[in-house]
Amino acid sequence: MFGLIYSIVSYVAFLASFVYFAWFTDGIGVPRTVDSGMASSPLVAYLVDGGLVLLFGLQHSIMARASFKRVVTRVIPAALERSTFVLASSVVLTLLMWLWQPLPGVLWHVDNGGVAGVLWAINAIGWAGVPLVTFLIDHFHLVGLKQAFGAFRRTSFESKGFVTPLLYRYIRHPMMSALLLGLWVTPHMTVGHLLLTLGMTVYIVIGVHYEERSLVAELGVAYERYMAVTPRFVPLATRSAKTDVPASYRPAR
Repeated sequence: MFGLIYSIVSYVAFLASFVYFAWFTDGIGVPRTVDSGMASSPLVAYLVDGGLVLLFGLQHSIMARASFKRVVTRVIPAALERSTFVLASSVVLTLLMWLWQPLPGVLWHVDNGGVAGVLWAINAIGWAGVPLVTFLIDHFHLVGLKQAFGAFRRTSFESKGFVTPLLYRYIRHPMMSALLLGLWVTPHMTVGHLLLTLGMTVYIVIGVHYEERSLVAELGVAYERYMAVTPRFVPLATRSAKTDVPASYRPAR
């Protein structure tokens, strides 16, 4: 029972921190945003903010590695490993928002109401797309609830394995593409917002690189063929002739 409650708490923390992060980044609807708070000197702000983004990237990258999972599952049940990752990610993201130092210089601001409305609509699609895309593959597995529920019921769930539903047939990482839309597409961009966006973008590119190396090692030629015919983030790249790719792909993280 404890494991199931733990996974539910982790899931709620994930939902709360992610939704707040979207509003924090957009600077709307919440008391603390990327541009609010006590301003430090620019040098201190760059160092603190850069360190927070680095901490976020390291936490995600280290805890995603198979070697770390082997170590941590010696201490906690394997069924709670994913929930622990989700909870740790939520804590680090909350810490980032709490300690973030504003750099409020405006880089661009769109005054035209119609253009701004279109940008906000794309922005909303991006943020909403991040959790929605997970339902195309296995949402409750990705957030750790399925594993914890299976342990509680003393049953196991069959993995979906390598599947490419809907958006995954056109881009390999639609979740990351949606997140990039939410970060970049905005009618109001400040220096601090840009620093956060650039840092997260660098993390996404590096993280996806190592994730795909792991997937190739795990899935072999099937994933290599999938990579050969499917763009990474933008469905505009020219696709080569279709290869025999299994209906396939659930991201490791």
